[in-house]
Amino acid sequence: MDISRKTDYALRMLAELVSNSTGVVSVRTAARENEVPYSFARSIQHDLALAGIVENTRGASGGMRLSVDPHKTTLLQLVEAVQGPVVVSACLSLPATGEPCPRRHNCPFNPVWCNAERLLRLFLASVTLYELVVERTSPLFEGSFRLVSEEEARAAAKDAREE
Repeated sequence: MDISRKTDYALRMLAELVSNSTGVVSVRTAARENEVPYSFARSIQHDLALAGIVENTRGASGGMRLSVDPHKTTLLQLVEAVQGPVVVSACLSLPATGEPCPRRHNCPFNPVWCNAERLLRLFLASVTLYELVVERTSPLFEGSFRLVSEEEARAAAKDAREE
């Protein structure tokens, strides 16, 4: 999975909104303060408004403001709103057809990729915008891994697909 430049810029702009005490920030200010090209920032603002993450206000004191609760909005939700589903491999959905990979039942790597995607999604969903920006906290994985049989790995991968 690759975090796009657009997503990086969008997250910077959202952090600016969370940090601002008035709650309203002009696109120009958000762009300047976060080293985002202004024309790109305008496009991002439009996309964030379409996704329901920000609302735009007009006028002399206009700009954009959050329309989601930063205490409840996870990093996963924001990333997926900007760049689409978090995907590690095409095991679950081939780009051309949208169907799962036909080799998944015989592929020894399928359970690994499916479980890696599940872990990444859980990791990104474990932290909110408020926790990252205001509290300056970040998730830390402290779990462990164990090797399991192919049958157990496939069952876990199936569970991951159904979540």
